[in-house]
Amino acid sequence: MKIFLDRQSPKPIYLQIHDRLSSLIKSGALQAGDRLPSIRSLAENLQVNKLTVIEAYNVLEADGVICARQGSGYFVNTHLVSANLKPTFAPEQEVIIKEPGGNSFFDMHVARVQAQAQPGMIDLSFGFPCPPKNIMQISKRALKQVDVLCKYDLPQGQLVLRRQIAQMLVHQGLDVSPEDLIITNGSEQALSLAMSHFVQPGDWVIVEAPTYYGAIAILENLGAKIIGIPMKAEGINLELLEQYLKSHRPKLIYTISTLHNPTGLTTTQAHRQKLLALAEQYECPILEDNAYEGLNFEPVPAPIKALDKHDLVTYVGTFTKTLMPGLRVGYMVVTGKHYQAILERKLVHDIHVSTVSQAIVSEFLASGHYRRHLSQLRAENIQSRNIMVQAMERYFPAEAKWTVPKGGLFLWVQLPADIPIGAMTKEALSQNVLIFCGSAFFPDKQGYPAMRLTFANSPQDIEQGISVLGKLLKKHLDKSGEKISKCYTLVHSI
Repeated sequence: MKIFLDRQSPKPIYLQIHDRLSSLIKSGALQAGDRLPSIRSLAENLQVNKLTVIEAYNVLEADGVICARQGSGYFVNTHLVSANLKPTFAPEQEVIIKEPGGNSFFDMHVARVQAQAQPGMIDLSFGFPCPPKNIMQISKRALKQVDVLCKYDLPQGQLVLRRQIAQMLVHQGLDVSPEDLIITNGSEQALSLAMSHFVQPGDWVIVEAPTYYGAIAILENLGAKIIGIPMKAEGINLELLEQYLKSHRPKLIYTISTLHNPTGLTTTQAHRQKLLALAEQYECPILEDNAYEGLNFEPVPAPIKALDKHDLVTYVGTFTKTLMPGLRVGYMVVTGKHYQAILERKLVHDIHVSTVSQAIVSEFLASGHYRRHLSQLRAENIQSRNIMVQAMERYFPAEAKWTVPKGGLFLWVQLPADIPIGAMTKEALSQNVLIFCGSAFFPDKQGYPAMRLTFANSPQDIEQGISVLGKLLKKHLDKSGEKISKCYTLVHSI
């Protein structure tokens, strides 16, 4: 296989490799099921770093044209994706202003957990990975020092685990030390600690609209006044952001820069730099929630925190979305003067995170199993995402628009304005399909009709679930068309 590289070209080498292999697959020179050269052999043949080949293969995986088989290498996909992998997400919406008051988070969460447990339920709402197959083996190894784990520990978490997380974050572009880290009970506690530190009752806070519904619930509980700035395909609308930074002087910006929940979008390096520059100009702290970092199908820009030179950004991550939600192990990076105050608040909350959970996560990181587990998850998620996009193209009406995330566990479907999404959610549930109504992701539930769907499911469940939703969408669109037709006939008969 010959791949000619132009080392003087402004196009990155990994993209040149990607383009050539993609061309060979599309032309039929490489056919479905063919094995691609190993990473090592292609790197040696092209005289490039192995990481360059890995990046090229990652992008091809995200395109849906190749797949990784654990222990065997990379192969041309036997089911080449014919779906349009270009996102169609482009909503029209206005800024949402939410005054203090109202919180339905508890009822909503409990109802969904109960529905999720019903036999035969196809759950397209919650997105959690399957537990690693070797979880029992790793856990037994982690619990050998049971006498140490039975004692109280530091509120900031075990030093060994903090060192491992700091080393992991270096590979993502974050230059942090263990002394900058606080281990938390999932990312939810990290968000709560940061928000309660920066925000007082009646303060203005900026969020993306839509955004993670748990963050909205925390802010509502704090008595904050929420400004929901619309999301575009590129991320939060920066022009509107500046306008409200200037007019309302908020105390915090909450953003999800990588694999945004619920839309799945990832912002560019330029967008991140502009957002940080605005925050610096108006002296507004940023809370960066990157719960899904590590599940990206291709390289992503360094976090906003990596650009932060004035301790303006607090960074939050978690193992809940990559290992197991039940472990409840997250972390936050806090630099500068805010660290001690947040740490003291953490101590009052719960003394420390479970030492057993910390030890299990630490063993996964130390043994190298976590890295291999992530690689397998990404390979599975790419296939599942592509299957869901293909199914939506078959079953959904043309009026539905969606994002095509390059990682994570979710995509976001924007629906026509006249779809009664609440009624449709109940109808889907009656047919054993659980979806997350998009209104929950907007301040005051004021957004356009939408739904968040997880592709962390089997191909059979995705196919069946999307088929049910497609039929419901078309039924409600037909009803809407009949109403308009009757109204039009009535007006012209008067």
